[in-house]
Amino acid sequence: MSFLKEISQSFINAINKLKGSTGDETAIKEFIRDIQRILLKADVNVNIVLNLSKRLEEASKKDPPAGFTRKDMILKEVYEALIEILGKEKFIPNFDPNKRNILMFVGIQGSGKTTTAAKLARFYKNKGFKPGLICADTYRPAAYDQLKQLSEQIQVPFYGETEEKNAIKIAKRGIEYLTKLGCNLIIIDTAGRHKNEASLMEEMKELSKEINPDHIILVIDGTIGQAAYNQAKAFSEATKIGSIIITKLDGSAKGGGAISAVKATNSRISFIGLGEKIDEFDIFDPISFVNNLIGLGDIATLARKLEEAKIEEKITKEKLLSGEFTLEELVQQIKEFKKAGPLSKLFKLIPGFSLNLPEEVFELAEKNLEKWDAILKSMTKQEKKDPKIIDKSRMRRIARGSGTDVKDVENLIKTYNELRKNIKKIKRLGIPIKLK
Repeated sequence: MSFLKEISQSFINAINKLKGSTGDETAIKEFIRDIQRILLKADVNVNIVLNLSKRLEEASKKDPPAGFTRKDMILKEVYEALIEILGKEKFIPNFDPNKRNILMFVGIQGSGKTTTAAKLARFYKNKGFKPGLICADTYRPAAYDQLKQLSEQIQVPFYGETEEKNAIKIAKRGIEYLTKLGCNLIIIDTAGRHKNEASLMEEMKELSKEINPDHIILVIDGTIGQAAYNQAKAFSEATKIGSIIITKLDGSAKGGGAISAVKATNSRISFIGLGEKIDEFDIFDPISFVNNLIGLGDIATLARKLEEAKIEEKITKEKLLSGEFTLEELVQQIKEFKKAGPLSKLFKLIPGFSLNLPEEVFELAEKNLEKWDAILKSMTKQEKKDPKIIDKSRMRRIARGSGTDVKDVENLIKTYNELRKNIKKIKRLGIPIKLK
């Protein structure tokens, strides 16, 4: 189980424990302690956790409005506090395509700055801009080659110098060169720094002063946890941070570092990196992030992914989310879902799914689709409609007819039962699951 998944499970457990309690003072105090433990384990900065705890304690003393309980108010307060820290709406830096815009990337070494610079260039290129990339990292030998290769991959102009050791000179000459090529969005990748490296931080300040960028982006590694707060604070004190990009949020990140970084810089997260590939990059949606952090999934993203993949609806939305569907419908829908990406990532977007189903269920479904197709062809209409009637004798007959093993038939039925049971469990927990 990944750390973020574990944190989400902890949130759901704490919420359900509170929901199942009388909501008295003792239960609410215990819930606040649970939230403290969860956030600290997620590496959210301790001061942020203490402030949130104080806010919850104050909310618990107020009389709730008519029709609401103290439990309702506390849960609402947790949700809203996290969203307020991150910003209630998406933040996409706006640039004027009719003028030259200069962006400067800063961050510690190993945060993924170089790859992220190329990802951002690709994003704005798809928006109609003409971006260009400059390698002003004179410390990491591979930086030049890496950014040059990435610029070729996304087909945008590149500038760098392998012999020059003065980053300011490289940046200035690069800006002049790319401006002549007609680039209206120039992205400068700088050397990785650490808050304790005084000379490098000074160089960054000088670079910022000399080139006067329109926007400075701080790249934070989503896996560094508590350290994110101090790193972000040091960078924001050295130069004005316009927005933050969090990298490596691909399931292994603790996530709390993102919250800490935002609080430290008083800026916004604009984008997130979800993996190493150039297209694993997305606009940051604070509400979706909080939904995932507390185990509510992201139905809006799911709906968008399904729409983008032009998925044919084999199961009606009502059937899918009620758990009432046949074996045949399930297999056909899994085949359609695969068009949108790996099943494990897709089903994580449905509230509670990834928390209650082992990863093997998704892997099994992806590996065995062809076999399951053949198995369905060997079943009777009644067996497809009501798999409960399939005993060992029927399994042997179906396996022989489909050229598969009894184990393959068992796997199909097991997956079907697990999915239906999981959906019904989510509904019993009172988690809202709707596709808009």
